[in-house]
Amino acid sequence: MSFHHLPRRALIAAALCLSAGASFAQSAHLKASDAWIRATPAVGAGYLVIANGGAADKLLGASSDAASAVELHTHKMEGDVARMRQVDDVAVPAGQKVEFKPGGLHLMLMGLKRPLKNGDQVAIKLRFEKAGEVPVNFVVDNQRVPAPAAAADPHAGHKHD
Repeated sequence: MSFHHLPRRALIAAALCLSAGASFAQSAHLKASDAWIRATPAVGAGYLVIANGGAADKLLGASSDAASAVELHTHKMEGDVARMRQVDDVAVPAGQKVEFKPGGLHLMLMGLKRPLKNGDQVAIKLRFEKAGEVPVNFVVDNQRVPAPAAAADPHAGHKHD
């Protein structure tokens, strides 16, 4: 089959589709699973597992229409005090999984634009150094990890630096 008979616009459109497909294929090596959020009226904490079946990459940030900001955070124990800290990025090594879980790495949804209820879905775009933006749907599940009443707020009992 020859492309010589196609109008120039059709060839340009086909080239754009192929380049968009190449961009998608580049992020296809990253798979997100088990994505959920524990939410309070003001903030939410997002958890997931990122499996990398390709080259090493870095999670640089995230965004969502549901919050004014989404930050990358971690917990560190300093003596008897758990301190939550924002981190600039999270390495996602080739051929490995990175788990965002309570008491460890997590996404902090700051300034929720509306209260999140159990069963709600929240779209979050993860921004990677190489793979670009990868959309992930999170489900709100405040019952997932049993927590004492005081820990229902992801910030309760933690120092935030």
